[in-house]
Amino acid sequence: MATLLHLDSSAFPAGASSSRAVTETFRKAWEDQHPDGTVVYRDLHADPVPHIGAAAYTAGFADPATHTPEQAAAFAEREKLIVELERADAILIGAPMYNFSIPSTLKAWLDNVILMGRTALTEDSKTKGTPVVVVASRGGSYAPGTPREHMEYVQNYLTALLSTMLGLEVDFIVPELTLAPTNPSMSELIPLAEASRAKAFDDAVAKAKTLAAHLAA
Repeated sequence: MATLLHLDSSAFPAGASSSRAVTETFRKAWEDQHPDGTVVYRDLHADPVPHIGAAAYTAGFADPATHTPEQAAAFAEREKLIVELERADAILIGAPMYNFSIPSTLKAWLDNVILMGRTALTEDSKTKGTPVVVVASRGGSYAPGTPREHMEYVQNYLTALLSTMLGLEVDFIVPELTLAPTNPSMSELIPLAEASRAKAFDDAVAKAKTLAAHLAA
């Protein structure tokens, strides 16, 4: 049966996080289709992975036989994350926008799993072609035609890393205007926020079912 790698990176708990709510909806729909499948879950906020250091970085480009004890220990932690990625049949990522970009915890995970010649920029990568659904929630709107379109760095950035570098098949679910219910200056946008939230939940269920059916075929 298929394995889903599920990553959340929101700093907020489930009841207060838009991205977590949507990834949970996707995951439940996925599990309904794959009751005997496996979900590997990482909460990158509650249990952050180490930011990549010099030892972990240089070890990725050196023969393991030449690793120093420090390099060996550091790379062993990277290896766990890389193997999880390589074994996944599908990936689900909660990536809320913080200050126009992704949470640093998600960036740390990406820095660990992106390894030139193994997972990145190689035709032999085991990750190539793996489908990934990213829930890219944001407090405002950065859609084409909006005043802040030029500040959208989450989808552009993740497309470059996940698609161009890792060779994944990337799809996005984008709940927008999530701050409207709590920000008085955005109160007139609440109907649009509610519509975006509802669409995100519908998209999560639909995409989970479609992806599950594709992998089962």
